[in-house]
Amino acid sequence: MISIVIPTYNEAENIADLVVRVKRSLPEPYELIFVDDGSPDGTALIAEKLAAAHPIKVVQRGKKLGLASAVLEGFKVASGDLLCVMDSDLSHPPEILPLLLMTLKEQNADIVIGSRFTQGGRIENWPQKRLMATNLAILSVRPLTSVKDPMSGFFLLKKSVVDQVDLIPRGFKILLEILVKGKYTKAVEYPIVFKDRIFGESKINPRVYMDFSAQLWDLYRYKLKSCR
Repeated sequence: MISIVIPTYNEAENIADLVVRVKRSLPEPYELIFVDDGSPDGTALIAEKLAAAHPIKVVQRGKKLGLASAVLEGFKVASGDLLCVMDSDLSHPPEILPLLLMTLKEQNADIVIGSRFTQGGRIENWPQKRLMATNLAILSVRPLTSVKDPMSGFFLLKKSVVDQVDLIPRGFKILLEILVKGKYTKAVEYPIVFKDRIFGESKINPRVYMDFSAQLWDLYRYKLKSCR
């Protein structure tokens, strides 16, 4: 089974559509795990109502604790042997899920990443400043991983990749942490078209960049220690 972990904060306008599109896309058993950080717009309540008709778990955390830690909370309650992470704002197309699964199986991969920067992938409707910031972030982690889109928030992995791995849930970039510390042999990128959200507001703020800087410091130290 595949457990799909979806962090949420003020996504009331998006999650019903997301649930329907996932159901249409996935023929095999799955569960949706919404990890909500105290959304004042009632996101968690909507998810709980949808759980009456869909395989949904809702984890309510009461306050904003960050996307990366929300993902790890979702992993803790996941029942599947495959874990998927995706955004709740529909920027990650649920229709790609079967293709990620197929790629994982056919290429005998441990991780499959929905990649905006591999051949065939692209980003639509992003401001130049945000695209530039993402490109700079990718350059800054090039010594840590050869993956072209280590900043992706849409990925699928075997549960064994993160089993008993000491992940530090800081900021938004949990995939980068997994790529550096995870137990895997093969990571594959599958091209996706990333479309910016239609409803709601972006969660990017100055704190995100501060957390990323701290994460980089920790990961470079970890890499240096592991090479000794």
